[in-house]
Amino acid sequence: MWIVKYLPRKKLSKWVGRWAFTRFPKPIQNFINLSFAKHFGINLNETEFPYYDYNSLGDFFIRRLKVGARPLGGASLVHPCDSRIAEKGKIFNGRLLQAKGVDYSLEHLTQIENAMEKYDQGYFVTYYLSPKDYHRVHSPVDGMVTQMMYCTGDLWPVNDWSILNIPGVYTENERVYVEIATEKGPIGLVFVGATNVGSIAIKFEKKLFTNWKVSAQNYTYQPPIEVKKGEEIGMFKMGSTIVALFSPEWHQEFKNTMDTNTTVKMGQNFFSSAK
Repeated sequence: MWIVKYLPRKKLSKWVGRWAFTRFPKPIQNFINLSFAKHFGINLNETEFPYYDYNSLGDFFIRRLKVGARPLGGASLVHPCDSRIAEKGKIFNGRLLQAKGVDYSLEHLTQIENAMEKYDQGYFVTYYLSPKDYHRVHSPVDGMVTQMMYCTGDLWPVNDWSILNIPGVYTENERVYVEIATEKGPIGLVFVGATNVGSIAIKFEKKLFTNWKVSAQNYTYQPPIEVKKGEEIGMFKMGSTIVALFSPEWHQEFKNTMDTNTTVKMGQNFFSSAK
């Protein structure tokens, strides 16, 4: 994997993103979609449309699911996406665990004011979305979106090699922070880009174009945008990672009852039993 250091990662990712949304003649496109699904083990019984109804691999990749495919749990907090939980733990002195012996900065990750006041002594969960996963990300809670921060950066891969060899890879990569205010304090969803992630799209911010801007962009919403538990927030146009941040108040709510499963589905209860 050392060769990735010498690749033009951002240009390569733009090219992959454009290729993914190229429409090929229908028989070829059907073959590409079906081959991709079989290779990664995608469950075709839960996709909104049959694989042959998607006009590009990119369209298939950001597919919606059939109604009812992801029932919402009864807890006040649910998982925001289909994924493998790569890491989780307490946020202590503004540091989050990346891998054994490697940590990174909360303030660098979010690039927002008062990050320490909002999340230090709280909790984080790192969700890794593999190519087989459903790639839309949903609100884990009822709340109000108060701000969003686009953070420019590199596009390192976020595989096991990078996690172990690139300190602060989540703070080095391009990312989008979305803050949801709740009665128990804020919850932050950090969409982390990666090599070959064509772009990150946020449902309520159509002006955002990732892997293009050269400086950070801060968005404040007055009035805030209401979101319901399970409502779509955004998506990756190819796969990557979500780092979810929880206030200390939320940590107190679930610290003794968190579901310890390492593979989760969007809408699944965050707690081991619904409250």
